[in-house]
Amino acid sequence: MVAIRALGRTEYAPTWRAMQAFTDARAADAADEIWLTEHPPVYTLGLAGRREHLLRDNGIPAIRVDRGGQVTYHGPGQLVAYLLFDLRRRKLGIRAMVRAIEAALVEWLGSLGISAYGKPSAPGVYVMVGGVEAKIAALGLRVRNGCTYHGLALNVAMDLAPFADIDPCGYPGLAVTQLADLGVVRTVGEAGTALAPVLVAHLTARQST
Repeated sequence: MVAIRALGRTEYAPTWRAMQAFTDARAADAADEIWLTEHPPVYTLGLAGRREHLLRDNGIPAIRVDRGGQVTYHGPGQLVAYLLFDLRRRKLGIRAMVRAIEAALVEWLGSLGISAYGKPSAPGVYVMVGGVEAKIAALGLRVRNGCTYHGLALNVAMDLAPFADIDPCGYPGLAVTQLADLGVVRTVGEAGTALAPVLVAHLTARQST
């Protein structure tokens, strides 16, 4: 069983601390959970994140957090799905989990008529827009005591301008896109409701070999 919780819009830092607390306190038989939310504007830098990837100060706060990856942007109109899973119980390796998340996103985007793909060398999900590769979803996870938190961020219908002030995910010049620019009209809530069961299907079907 996976519990899906729609949190609405939440502040980033308290939600991050709540994920840590959930992970630290969870019992061996605690259900895995997916938290669906969106955040006010904030940049987050992962454990290896370098501040030089923050290109200029635009007034948006930047927080260093304990996920993998470099710098990314969260803001209104972006679906964030936090994945609180017990990898040991599911016999799932972290690489297999990343591939499962990407596969779920690719499948769901495909159902909307969007051809997308993952890249083993650069976790996330990408599309081609006018012959240019653009990132539509970013991934970043943390494993503590055999359990994951953090998750994915899918651009739905947001102001993409703040991405221009960073090297997204540490890649200078990386283009970003969103559902709205690809002709798909969804609210963050609608996207979360539709994507969550696809994530559950992929994450509960895959096991490490």
